[in-house]
Amino acid sequence: MRYLSGIQPSGILHLGNYFGAMRQHIRAQENPDNECLFFIADYHALTTVRDPDRLRANVRETAVAYLALGLDPSRVIFFRQSDVPQVLELAWVLSTVTPMGLLERCHSYKDKIARGIPADHGLFAYPVLMAADILIYDANKVPVGKDQVQHIEVTRDIAQRFNHIYGETLTVPEYQIEESTAVVPGIDGQKMSKSYDNTIEIFATPKQVKKRIGRIVTDSKTVEEPKDPETSIIVQLYRLVATPTEAEEMADRFRKGGYGYGDAKAELHRKIVEYFDPYRERWEELRSRPDEIDAILADGGRRARELARDCVDRVYRACGLR
Repeated sequence: MRYLSGIQPSGILHLGNYFGAMRQHIRAQENPDNECLFFIADYHALTTVRDPDRLRANVRETAVAYLALGLDPSRVIFFRQSDVPQVLELAWVLSTVTPMGLLERCHSYKDKIARGIPADHGLFAYPVLMAADILIYDANKVPVGKDQVQHIEVTRDIAQRFNHIYGETLTVPEYQIEESTAVVPGIDGQKMSKSYDNTIEIFATPKQVKKRIGRIVTDSKTVEEPKDPETSIIVQLYRLVATPTEAEEMADRFRKGGYGYGDAKAELHRKIVEYFDPYRERWEELRSRPDEIDAILADGGRRARELARDCVDRVYRACGLR
């Protein structure tokens, strides 16, 4: 089974990135039935990042984070999206069979327009490039967050439409969601996102983590009053880094009362630092070896191009370009 996903190099990675996607990716390599491909989506990043130095730095930071957290380039194909230019060839061919209405209905486009992000063709055609990213490697499974499910459904629609016109050529993928961590709350209760400035960074120092946790939104209940753990951002985040027993113990303390938000935040801080501390040394070490990171991505790009060429040749023949 070919298992594929990508992540945008949009800046420093946070708990939402890790528990919403990265952890799934790293665990997937442990399954001997999976042939895993993971890419850093720098073509997609051009819709928001217009500083070339920043983009290059973000790509390397994303690669360092994945490798520090346990991604093994000897067991997966790990690469830069732009190292496989064939994906742009496929995106154009796919765009010729993609109905405008399909793209106009995409939530991601509508949401960004509503937030005042300028509308350009790249933003509008984003789902077609995403479809090419998936279809060019004949991916079977694509792990996504709930907010990305629509894009996989669009990919399926495009692949089925191409196959209907030109014959069975493209593999129609399926999405996979890890329900327990599909959406990670930020410190303000919204989805954790750099856009909302509500994140807790994976490799932040203990002092930085403490400062962010201190900003978690709570209600005005006193220490003595019982509290509902199911509506608490603190408890939701704690469940990500604690054992099930520890998480239930915190929930019980909330229900019984006599347990303040300050104490809960202190415990959350301790567990987050404890959870990511083993990865920090590896992260700091890799950041000092940029040539090694570039070599890993270049090798992954070479391997990915071999797969991409097969798909593009097949598509070209199907639609008469060969």
